[in-house]
Amino acid sequence: MTAVAACVKTGGKGQPPRLRADALRNRERIVAAARETMVECGPEVPLDEIARRAGVGNATLYRHFADRLELIHHVTLAVMSRTADRAERALAEESDAFHALRRFVHAAVEERIGALCPLLSDGVDRDHPDLVAARDRLEAAVEAVMGAARDSGRLRADVAAGDLMVAITQLTRPLPGSSCANFDQFVHRHLQLFLDGLQAPARSELPGSAATLDDLRRRS
Repeated sequence: MTAVAACVKTGGKGQPPRLRADALRNRERIVAAARETMVECGPEVPLDEIARRAGVGNATLYRHFADRLELIHHVTLAVMSRTADRAERALAEESDAFHALRRFVHAAVEERIGALCPLLSDGVDRDHPDLVAARDRLEAAVEAVMGAARDSGRLRADVAAGDLMVAITQLTRPLPGSSCANFDQFVHRHLQLFLDGLQAPARSELPGSAATLDDLRRRS
């Protein structure tokens, strides 16, 4: 699958019951806060800190999520859904297919996929139906954006979706021992260099073969 789903496993507990509007807002705040704190501090960040960041009490967090794995499950789904949304919107709204690809890639790095990869954990279910459905939607959206750019003649023919997602993952992985507060400015700068290298005509011959999404799944 894409790097998001290739590197992240989930431990969800199924579909939540229908919630009141205020409860739904609390749930969304908790998921957003969990994503932010896990990006900043890693997957073992205390749940108390997530509740504090979300502006809710600990009891509210545990009413929505029984444990850390269930919360990680919903963070994963939220990231995958937002990333797919960005790909679909870019393709629908941009008249130039390569511009759509560029817009999607710069938007996708804001999800900090690489920083979320440490959410991997033994004993959780990567084949949960919700995750499979989100993964399939995201893969289709990424393939569609790249396919349109390739058909336009602007994307070099020797790259595949796996190549793109590996680059996004690596560029959003925090540097070892780094506490750089302005990391994002470097991400977008180096991402632009990478995108320039994707354009046709190719200026060099790439070693090996293009990385597909199936390749990423087999290696995860």
